[in-house]
Amino acid sequence: MSLSDLTKPWEAMSYGFLDGSAKRELRRKVLKSVSVPGCQMPYASREVPMARGWGTGGLQVSLTLVRPDMRVKVIDQGADDSVNAASIRRFIARVAGTPTTMDTLEADLIQSRHRIPEEVLREDQILVLQVPNPEPLRPVQPNMSIARQMHADADYGRMWLQLYEQIVRSGRVMQGASYPSLVHGRHVMTPSPIPRWDVPKLHMSKHLTILSAGREKRIFAVPPYTRVEPLVFSDVPYRVEDHGDLICTRSGAKGFFMNEIPQDDGSSSFEVSDSEWGVKTIRARDGEGESRGATWYRDGQFTDTRPGLEPGPLPPHDQEVPGQARDV
Repeated sequence: MSLSDLTKPWEAMSYGFLDGSAKRELRRKVLKSVSVPGCQMPYASREVPMARGWGTGGLQVSLTLVRPDMRVKVIDQGADDSVNAASIRRFIARVAGTPTTMDTLEADLIQSRHRIPEEVLREDQILVLQVPNPEPLRPVQPNMSIARQMHADADYGRMWLQLYEQIVRSGRVMQGASYPSLVHGRHVMTPSPIPRWDVPKLHMSKHLTILSAGREKRIFAVPPYTRVEPLVFSDVPYRVEDHGDLICTRSGAKGFFMNEIPQDDGSSSFEVSDSEWGVKTIRARDGEGESRGATWYRDGQFTDTRPGLEPGPLPPHDQEVPGQARDV
């Protein structure tokens, strides 16, 4: 008798790795978070075969929502082929048997860290964002008990003061990512570590966005067609990264969020951050007939493409502050 005779072939202990009790709890919390947009809901974050802080919150939500007929896309820092994205995608496919894709238009469930795809998402798509720190009040109130009381009282005066101090010191708001945003006029949330470029994509979007932090055991959501308004003063408009004039050296795409690539001579080149959008642009340029969807931005300006609403640029860009370095 050999050792292999005493063992069974590997098989998942349950569909989607998580047990039924964990899925039921997560579904209840997702429903609660959708019912109260932007409000953080606690949940018992389960162990998954990856370290906390590497996307366990988003992974648990994805494993709860995934079905065999859904196509899953995983993004990390805008790329589908990074080690973290490829590992999570392969794990979900293995334990849930669901097909995967890199095409934003083909995906039913998109799990992402740091970026929202450049192509506009549909009503039947779900975006799951991995969140390292879900508490927007942490920089101004380290005591989480007091911070939760401040949320209950809608007491966000200290956040406004923090933004005001940044403007006084630097001439502009220096919050490059996780920009505090008011959801449905009630709760302030931190929209994951996505850049300011992506925050307008959450405003009145068609798709459901679920944000989950596995290490902090908090989950919150932005339902479809919900207001997400960055905290701004009436005389200091919200501005995104000024990438409208940057051109991707590989694909030639222009007017999208770019990654800066330092060069040996001290200069910089740029590549479009959404790697799949770059691939589609290259295929279209080479005449391969790649289909590309509508994008949130056009020539660096946010454009509203939703039916029934007046098209036009949403939040206005102000001029570059003299003497300030451009955000990249």
